[in-house]
Amino acid sequence: MIETNFWILFLAGLLGGGHCVGMCGGIVAALTLHQPPGYARWRVLAGYNLGRVASYTLIGALLGGLAAGGLSLASTHAWQLGLAALADLMLIAMGFYLAGFAQAVTALEKLGQPVWRRVQPLVGRMLPVRSAGGAVAVGAAWGWLPCGLVYSASISALASGSAWNGAGMMLAFGLGTLPNLLLMGVFADGLRRWMQKRPVRLAAGLGVAGIGAWRLAQLVSGTIS
Repeated sequence: MIETNFWILFLAGLLGGGHCVGMCGGIVAALTLHQPPGYARWRVLAGYNLGRVASYTLIGALLGGLAAGGLSLASTHAWQLGLAALADLMLIAMGFYLAGFAQAVTALEKLGQPVWRRVQPLVGRMLPVRSAGGAVAVGAAWGWLPCGLVYSASISALASGSAWNGAGMMLAFGLGTLPNLLLMGVFADGLRRWMQKRPVRLAAGLGVAGIGAWRLAQLVSGTIS
């Protein structure tokens, strides 16, 4: 199941590209536009995404490690099942949000605002980006931006019950988000308009919701049998 979850989270990150472009697209555009003259755009894009995915991986390791300690004091199997079910329900809710059917996820994203308020001033002091190292630092900070899709993946990392597995899950999720944000840095407004088209949003949202529903069905059938 762990290997399956890696692929599921990769696909969730990939299909959730519309949300990534909407939340982080402006950041990517700003990073690529405000560069020193003659500086290679790909270096900033690579640095930003390296830092962002590294933060996701760290979040997964911290949550998985936390669960490894906490779950050992309780009924491990029951807690893991509950957290896995919650992660699946979050994916379904996120899919409906991406498809334009519900907005409940935006309320959840507000829970991360206190953390972001502490991180945001640090980001401001690092701008404008003048080097690949600076882009990595900004990307690492922006990896803590409140995001419902990241929260969904994070719950899966928590349910893994291991720092190693949690890191791997969030790494897989982060790699899934890469294509959309790398393309955003190159095509900017054109990609944003395409991702906001109703058929694209509907297909992506239903894809994410379908992943969550399939995984929840697998979990329930395994619990009953």
